[in-house]
Amino acid sequence: MLKKIAVDLLVPTGVYYGARALGVDQTTALVLSGVIPALRVVQSVITERRINGTNAFVLGAVALGFAMSFVTGEPRVLLVRAAWGTAAFGLLLLGSLSLAKKPLVYSLANQVLSPERQRTLAENWERYPALQRVLRGVTAIWGVMFLADTAVRVSMALTLPIDLVPALDDALLVMLLVLLVLVQRLYARFVMHRAGLRINGLHITPAT
Repeated sequence: MLKKIAVDLLVPTGVYYGARALGVDQTTALVLSGVIPALRVVQSVITERRINGTNAFVLGAVALGFAMSFVTGEPRVLLVRAAWGTAAFGLLLLGSLSLAKKPLVYSLANQVLSPERQRTLAENWERYPALQRVLRGVTAIWGVMFLADTAVRVSMALTLPIDLVPALDDALLVMLLVLLVLVQRLYARFVMHRAGLRINGLHITPAT
């Protein structure tokens, strides 16, 4: 997990500031920093031998951003690129509440759980309606917060000094993730408590 965060978050920013230190112009430095996420998506497609909607969106957004930046010559077009990913994720989260049988947070959890814990999650989902409310509520909270994050990123990209934005984008993402973890824990405990239950990880017991 830490390696993935380093690659997806720190490395692109490091590439940008490294290129700027070498005298590369802002637009080219932003293009170079965008190559890393694109290569990560390509690697994922090759490894999994399939392309999902998120991967297709990321590749399309990166390609469109590159094309528009060269046409307009405006590096701020590339800075807005950071907001496209959070916007897409926010919309996917909210869309899953009505278009999928289970919310996206459920699917995301399954991707990081062991097979045994996946079975536990599935059993808890069927057994406890309160857990269903928790996961749907958390999905909605995540969706709204990622869309709010998008608005902040667009504002920063269009108004702040260009060389300051990549670092602020990283800081904003870290703050968002910390806030999401805190909010979802409080929300989960509140909903489960109202149902007379206590949750600790995937372990659900009657509240005493």
